Amino acid sequence: MDWFRSISLFYQWTCYKEKDVAKFVRFGKITPEQYKKITKEEYQTNAE
Repeated sequence: MDWFRSISLFYQWTCYKEKDVAKFVRFGKITPEQYKKITKEEYQTNAE
């Protein structure tokens, strides 16, 4: 599964918000750099 592509699409469709995308970083499915590519914001380690 291409997690980055799937998460990007759901974010674009507004199914996910920044906090949802941050969960995928914590779960190890995407990197903090990919989080930034998706949300255009820096990943915060305390993002909930």
